[in-house]
Amino acid sequence: MVLFPSFIIYTISMVGETNRAPFDLAEAEGELVGGFHTEYSSLKFALFFLSEYVNIIAVSALATTLFLGGYRAFPGLGFTEQWLGGWFTLFWFFIKVLGFFFVFVWLRGTLPRLRYDQFMKFGWKVLIPFSLVWIMVVSTLRIMSQQNAPRTLIFAFIFAVALLYISGTMLFDRQKIKKEEASKITNNTEPSFPVPVIPNTRAEQING
Repeated sequence: MVLFPSFIIYTISMVGETNRAPFDLAEAEGELVGGFHTEYSSLKFALFFLSEYVNIIAVSALATTLFLGGYRAFPGLGFTEQWLGGWFTLFWFFIKVLGFFFVFVWLRGTLPRLRYDQFMKFGWKVLIPFSLVWIMVVSTLRIMSQQNAPRTLIFAFIFAVALLYISGTMLFDRQKIKKEEASKITNNTEPSFPVPVIPNTRAEQING
């Protein structure tokens, strides 16, 4: 459970790394009529797609190894690891990789593409800071567990970190709302865009 936020961050990052929707900014078929491989056909075109799907399988296999137990069966099904002389574990690894592959296909058919500024803002302001903070939290919890710290202290530390994160997020949102309200035009009768002054008569045009 401690590594669950890291799992979520890695899952989002691997979708962006493989240039799949909603982060397929390098291709953008709707805007570029096929993406960066428009000029390719036949074997070269097939190699582009093959490399993309090989990349998907690679990051899915890595996620399976790091977070889902690799070749081990799910809890309660550990007896199947001895089937076929231990070769049945390959089946469990393949099933987990296919689960990640299903998520890739599901996201591509469900979510719209993000704008480039939204993608950069999400990466630099959300994923990277939260990942760095969570690495420090996991490291601290690891040291506390090695030193046999009481569980109440560990839970208090987790609660304090979560409270600081939530309060910081709320404070940031509140400041953002205040800036938006301050930037609004107080007089609602005037339009929110600049309007040039149009002279009414010929004399005003001459004098202007």
